[in-house]
Amino acid sequence: MKKLLLLVFIVIMTTAFGQEKMKLVSGDFGALKDQTEVNVEVKFENVLFMKENITEAQYLENRKKQVLDNPKRGLTAWNEWIGEWEKYKKENYIDRFLKGLNASSKNMSFKKESPAKYTLILNTKWVFPGWHAGLIAMPTAMSGDIQLVETGNPSVVLATVELNKYDRFSGMDVTVMEYGRLAAAYESVGKVLARQIRKNLK
Repeated sequence: MKKLLLLVFIVIMTTAFGQEKMKLVSGDFGALKDQTEVNVEVKFENVLFMKENITEAQYLENRKKQVLDNPKRGLTAWNEWIGEWEKYKKENYIDRFLKGLNASSKNMSFKKESPAKYTLILNTKWVFPGWHAGLIAMPTAMSGDIQLVETGNPSVVLATVELNKYDRFSGMDVTVMEYGRLAAAYESVGKVLARQIRKNLK
């Protein structure tokens, strides 16, 4: 079953291979050359959802109706779901982003709430939550930008990376619920960004 699911993801990713999902659009990461620690923030505010660009409130209202209309789920299931949604927004997304950033970083550590000189800010602007249906699934897609700024003066932007419907496959352990798929996407973004930073600093 897992092999089949992986094959589905590979086919999906292959069709989008030629598109740039993550691109450095301005500046560079040269300021990080001698840094051992970087502060990190993930912003999830005023995010639009789905192809229709609905608000988060509209998306959650639709999800609530789906859950409550399912006779096997109901109010208890909804309360559990919305609790996890808020938890992921506050904790898991940044933790998974940090996990990705730190996965292969040797001389530089990425941390939240750090007093480091520079800060990486991931601004999430649009999300397609994807779906999971047993043997087949569609991964989350995310658009937004990542900025490297001076921690003490965030108006000084040293680099900007654009995310364009980023949907790289990043694991099969959290694909059932959309907040899990989105967390996996954040981790994948972190891994790819870390590689781009290392390449930029060579």
